[in-house]
Amino acid sequence: MKEPPLGPQVNLLLVDDHQIVREGLKRLLSSDTTAWSVTEASSGHEALEHLRREPFTLAIIDLSMPGMNGLDLLKRMKAEHPATKVLVLSMHGEDQYASRAFKLGANGYLVKDAASSELLMAATRVAAGGMYVSPSMAERVVLQLSGNNPSAGGHETLSNRELEVLQRIVAGERLTEIAEALHLSVKTVSTHKANVQQKLQLPTMAALIRYGMDNNLGPGLGPDQPSPDHPESSM
Repeated sequence: MKEPPLGPQVNLLLVDDHQIVREGLKRLLSSDTTAWSVTEASSGHEALEHLRREPFTLAIIDLSMPGMNGLDLLKRMKAEHPATKVLVLSMHGEDQYASRAFKLGANGYLVKDAASSELLMAATRVAAGGMYVSPSMAERVVLQLSGNNPSAGGHETLSNRELEVLQRIVAGERLTEIAEALHLSVKTVSTHKANVQQKLQLPTMAALIRYGMDNNLGPGLGPDQPSPDHPESSM
């Protein structure tokens, strides 16, 4: 069904901790015929402050941010500002992240390497009240949401932060690097890692990494893509 046309101006909240990404998105939106009035936020907490001050038709939020990550922000937004439509823009192409976002109330999910035309289509559709997910992910996301995905693993039990720590470990990041990226202490990251291992019953780092690879939880991993090499995998 075709979405109704947008009004002369759409108030958009753009949430990403990287200024270069925000600038690129603003340039892309400026090429569209829709008049996007863009407000920027570099963190989840800053985004919530903007939402308390004025209404927004659409928020485009990054999934991986230090402090309050995108999924936690999404949960807060839908509880406190349910009228704002949310398009999640993420580096994660795995259906696990998309299904979590939709369960929390997201109206759309798009990976950052999508074509510019797809981003404009997704933003316009979501702002007009529709839903959007990349066609390449659609079937897997539906299976996840319906509970009929045979590949779904025990990581369904992980918290959003635990899942993010697991993904970063699989990507080859060390605990100190994860702590710096997420603005957490190394001790806190280590606790998340221990919780992941306990919940998934993975006694070693090698087992944890192998689990992540087998379940396509690394960045850019998918059913048809090879897993990256890890020095830890031989431990």
